[in-house]
Amino acid sequence: MDTQIKSQKTRKYFIDWLRIGLIISVFFFHVGMIFRPEQWHVNSAESFSFLDPIMWWLHIWRMPLLFLVSGVGTFYAIGHRTSLQYLKERFTRLYIPFAVGFFTLVPLMVYVERIDLYSSFLDFIPHMFDGGPYPVGNISWHHLWFILYLFIISLLITPFLNYTKSGHYNMVRGQLIVLATKKMGLNWLLPVIILSQLILRQYFPNSTHALYNDWAYFTYYLLFFLSGFILFTNDKVINALSNDRRLYLYQTIIFTVVLFSISSIFNEPSMLQDYSRGITEMIISLSCGLSAIGYFRKYYNKDHKYRKVLNEAIYPFYLLHQPALIFVGYIVLQWEISYASQAILITVLSLVSIIGCYWLIIRRFNVLRVAFGMKRKPKMQIYEVEQVPKLPVFDK
Repeated sequence: MDTQIKSQKTRKYFIDWLRIGLIISVFFFHVGMIFRPEQWHVNSAESFSFLDPIMWWLHIWRMPLLFLVSGVGTFYAIGHRTSLQYLKERFTRLYIPFAVGFFTLVPLMVYVERIDLYSSFLDFIPHMFDGGPYPVGNISWHHLWFILYLFIISLLITPFLNYTKSGHYNMVRGQLIVLATKKMGLNWLLPVIILSQLILRQYFPNSTHALYNDWAYFTYYLLFFLSGFILFTNDKVINALSNDRRLYLYQTIIFTVVLFSISSIFNEPSMLQDYSRGITEMIISLSCGLSAIGYFRKYYNKDHKYRKVLNEAIYPFYLLHQPALIFVGYIVLQWEISYASQAILITVLSLVSIIGCYWLIIRRFNVLRVAFGMKRKPKMQIYEVEQVPKLPVFDK
């Protein structure tokens, strides 16, 4: 127990940097979605098929790793809180931003997607909940699914928080840690992950982000979250992972080659081909995530004057990034310029609008800070900012 408390007091800077990197990668991933063949919220007049394999490979491991990192963050967020205190904190940090975004950001995005059907946004407002769930109707939570899933996971684990402080839990966790610290020992997670999906994807084959019919993928993300919560908060596991980072990278490369060779291995589509592809994707998802954690632990486990600022801003950045891309994308895609220029302008203008909105507005007002998942500022700090304007100073 003392070791657990001691580890909670030692900040894992590489987890902060990894979270920041993952959220930024989500932004660039969605820039790519505008120009790929698959239908997205806004699309360029011409699509580029070379993006498909890149986007597919990125999609395999980004979100599972983000759930794993969220599990690590949840472990440290709990600290010495009671179950009720933890639930209150999760309600404030997850449910309130989800609810605010659901009723404000998402309707704006749906309106832009269907702007030809309405004379103005005021005309759209009475129809915000017409037609049932998106894409048939107008009700959606778009990118907020990630926040909703995290909140539901928080509700699910709350009744077990007292158990995580028990001797029996620490004994079981200790046995898992011994297994995980063996050479490439974290691969033992694969049978659990694969078995869960072999069972559930028979009934819920598609990733919908709609929750009610997404139980296979919800369980998939839950397993990554729990592995982050239970294992990746232990220094022995992280050190062993850091030492094996190259092996997990080699594993990622080998199974990536296998993944892109499956179509040529099988003469025609079959159930065996589907199972082979699905299992290979799961192996890549875990091994690529483990490689990323290992390399970040090795090279980015240090503080920096910008870390605190970026770590605070990354949650509002996530909430704002998709609305910004849809608004800016809708406008820029109508300009008669090259596709490369469109991509650059969409990226730059979206970033400028997100950063400007955050830096000039959201971070300055407590009501907006809470709405976007940030902690309140002490009243004295707000008073000082209002009375003595300064250039931004980044404290360590």
